[in-house]
Amino acid sequence: MELQGKIKIIGNTQAINDKFKKREIVITTNEQYPQTIMTEFVQDKVDLLNNFNIGQDVKISINIRGREWTNPKGEIKYFNSIQGWRIEKLNEEVDSSQLPPAAPLNSFETTTDVNDEEHDDLPF
Repeated sequence: MELQGKIKIIGNTQAINDKFKKREIVITTNEQYPQTIMTEFVQDKVDLLNNFNIGQDVKISINIRGREWTNPKGEIKYFNSIQGWRIEKLNEEVDSSQLPPAAPLNSFETTTDVNDEEHDDLPF
């Protein structure tokens, strides 16, 4: 699944314990009724957010996770989370200085030796 929107918040990396870390990002979707959606990146994926800034339009590839938890009173609770595993910039401006130069239109030769009566054996 994918989410698209503008970055509203990029959180700091949180070390939950020695073996688990996460980083949260909040985007606002570009829909008729915009949604503000928090997505978490975990473990080695937290560094994917290093090259992004607030205000950028992005596409995030996500997985929806769910789990069951029993509290000390024996009540069962259910939790959902949205985990990102890839993030891409949208609407990137192309730096024209990095493109190869275009050939001028007048640099192409025109041919005058075309014979309409010649027949080839191509089927089209």
